Amino acid sequence: MKSYKETVEWMFQQLPMFQRIGKDAFKKDLSNTIKLAEELGHPENKFKSIHVGGTNGKGSVSHMLASVFQATGYKTGLYTSPHLIDFRERMRINGQVISRKEVVSFIEENQNFLAFNRLSFFEMTVGMAFDYFAREKVDIAIIEVGMGGRLDSTNIIKPELSVITNIGLDHTAYLGDNLAEIAHEKAGIIKEGVPVVIGERRKETTPVFEETAKKMKSGLFFAQDHKLPHYYTDLKGDYQKKNLRTVLTSLKLLRDNGWNISEEAIMNGLSNVKLHTGLQGRWDVIREKPKVICDTAHNAEGIMLVMKQLKNEHYQHLHMVIGVVNDKDLTKVLPLFPKEAVFYFAKPNVPRGLEASILQEEAKKNGLEGRVYSSVHEAFLAAEEVALDEDLIFVGGSNFTVAEVL
Repeated sequence: MKSYKETVEWMFQQLPMFQRIGKDAFKKDLSNTIKLAEELGHPENKFKSIHVGGTNGKGSVSHMLASVFQATGYKTGLYTSPHLIDFRERMRINGQVISRKEVVSFIEENQNFLAFNRLSFFEMTVGMAFDYFAREKVDIAIIEVGMGGRLDSTNIIKPELSVITNIGLDHTAYLGDNLAEIAHEKAGIIKEGVPVVIGERRKETTPVFEETAKKMKSGLFFAQDHKLPHYYTDLKGDYQKKNLRTVLTSLKLLRDNGWNISEEAIMNGLSNVKLHTGLQGRWDVIREKPKVICDTAHNAEGIMLVMKQLKNEHYQHLHMVIGVVNDKDLTKVLPLFPKEAVFYFAKPNVPRGLEASILQEEAKKNGLEGRVYSSVHEAFLAAEEVALDEDLIFVGGSNFTVAEVL
């Protein structure tokens, strides 16, 4: 009998895991996921779902939707990735993470099949989540796409609604190097006859969505086109305003299609997202003196919005603890960081973390000055040591950098 820790280690060691090593882990089709679904008796057909994809904001949108459904009293599953601290964060029911026992027994029962068919970490995780939601008889599960859409392991569900938050340049090595190509991959989650909400209109991507929706006979709704009442949410980033509009458009459609979601539940759900779902790392203020803000934004679009908000903060000095992974286009990301800040560079503790000295060199070309540290933890301690109460420490650049500080 393996312990929980050994079980998760075994999963990590199976076929490459994209989060840790990158490109070699990228699978070109869904055949393995379909094989696993058959082996498990097609759990994906045993619960209703909402599928959420996009470049930025899909995690926040998924958590907001889950929080509203929980507030309504529906038994709500939530599948997201990556996790920040513990693997079990990827699967929750009504905000509670899956138990260690459930993780261990799923792997034990299916280990021979998983190993023989060489399933990747992500494929087996999706299988585990779908199996868990089916056995627990959830009323609805909010399923966040891992990467892309068309070939993502989650893309075997037939949801009540598909949601695509926006399209930006991220994971270009896998999804295409222009917005239209990326939109084509993300549009792969649009299913026949299932309505789809798109968060933002862009001239390069709108035709792709229109064409796909027409082909699939799916109703197409752009959140940007809707005038919606203002709601408060406890997710603090300014960029959440766009996500909120996407969520409200989705809820309106779901209500029109017979889901019983009261006004009160929407207000309660949106103002208690963190409490209901345990979401962390989105403009997360973890201390006041000095103020420490963590944000997992890690591509140009995301970082641009976060840096814009940082300009509205009042502080004496700005300290930035930054670590990134090696597939990021630094020429697009680094110019967005404030030149007046002092930087603390570190390599996130995953195989695809970028060496801090390379990050420092590239940063220097953009007029960003700072020292290299042996770990994110060391970098954060160094910033804490010199920061005054009136200063601000920002932690970001990658999910993994934030995870190490949290």
